[in-house]
Amino acid sequence: MVLDKDTAKKTAELLLQINAIKLKPENPFTWASGWKSPIYCDNRIILSYPSIRNYVREQMGKQVESLYGKPDVIAGVATGAIGIGMLVAEYLGLPFIYVRPEAKSHGRQNQIEGRLEANQSVVVIEDLISTGKSSLNAVDALKSNGANVKGMLAIFTYGFDVANENFKKFGLDLHTLSNYDYLIQQASDTNYIKENQLKTLLEWKSSPSTWQS
Repeated sequence: MVLDKDTAKKTAELLLQINAIKLKPENPFTWASGWKSPIYCDNRIILSYPSIRNYVREQMGKQVESLYGKPDVIAGVATGAIGIGMLVAEYLGLPFIYVRPEAKSHGRQNQIEGRLEANQSVVVIEDLISTGKSSLNAVDALKSNGANVKGMLAIFTYGFDVANENFKKFGLDLHTLSNYDYLIQQASDTNYIKENQLKTLLEWKSSPSTWQS
């Protein structure tokens, strides 16, 4: 769910501006899942642009406070949300931890890096939501370690039905700065894409797992 329409539009504009989101309807990307996609999102590029990362940091920090007050801890999902999660924690003056996809096979064998006490309230920061499985895996790890997870805030979501269903089943609150609908509207309004490309992007969104270029 997008909390603020102006922020959603501005975030989409900035992501397109720095090519964090690449649109290639004629030459699709292949995701790790095997899905063919006319879009690829790499929000880690935000960290290389101080003014933009500060905008995202501030907006995410304000939305965390608006939605949840001040939690005890901010958690980032490794690896994409470690950087932005730490910036949000810094903005709020809160401790930061991050969650690996799985426990390390050596050393202390941690899945959660940083200090987390039982029953502490945690807000999880993500950079991107696709199906939501890796994000919810991190939440599950936090809960298994005694955390009281209040919700998740991400920079961007594709808005897939499967993601919405996964979060609903898990009973977790998800908010994002922007989403796919705002992105393609912004791309269309600024002539970043042509009309036929817009049609392709809309077709893909309706059935991403079976779409073929």
